[in-house]
Amino acid sequence: MGFRQESNSSGLVEPEILSSDARRIHVRLRRGVCQTENCLNILTLLIMKSRYRLRLQICLVFLIMALASLSPWLTPSAYAGIDDDRLDGNIFVVYAGNGSLVPPRLNLAETFQRKIPAIIVYYLDDSSDCKRFAAIVSRFQEFYGRAASIIPVTVDSIPLKSSYRADEPGYYYRGGVPQTVVLDQQGKVVYDGLGNVKYEDVDDVLRKVFDLLPRSESLELKRRSFNEFNAELR
Repeated sequence: MGFRQESNSSGLVEPEILSSDARRIHVRLRRGVCQTENCLNILTLLIMKSRYRLRLQICLVFLIMALASLSPWLTPSAYAGIDDDRLDGNIFVVYAGNGSLVPPRLNLAETFQRKIPAIIVYYLDDSSDCKRFAAIVSRFQEFYGRAASIIPVTVDSIPLKSSYRADEPGYYYRGGVPQTVVLDQQGKVVYDGLGNVKYEDVDDVLRKVFDLLPRSESLELKRRSFNEFNAELR
């Protein structure tokens, strides 16, 4: 920050803040560049000298304006968390530690072409329910990601249309988040759950889709009869 040096009556050299410095304090506070402690130290020097009173008032006005503009960010409730509806980045990266879910490996049309099951999850990044559900979606990928197509769809990306084709995500969306839809190899809806559904509920459906032993017989993903998909599910 620029200073101009002046000598007072005692011969000491004191810093005099230029009027533009007050504006810089305001701008830097808004940008988070200037440390509040440094700005307050400068204002303290002004308070100690009565001849700087006018400039002090100007600085205080700018400081109050800056703090007012920053006040939403200075309160604890402003920090985004899993229990609020504030946007703080992609939910799968932030709350599931999984950056491989978005964008999905295959879209819905490509999934149909390959004739593999699909798990579609509709979500919003600023939904507390979706934030809590992110870890469950990551778990879908952990156990079924190699044999099924995991397709997270942010509802903001769904175009507004009067109708959708079956290979478009908007076709299955029911208006709430999170929503989980499971399609079998033929593209038939075999599960459609709204809200924070349990992993076990979806897992039971997927076990049937892949002809796996039920959880009551095996917690591991084991087929009733061996075929080429065994290796993919392990």
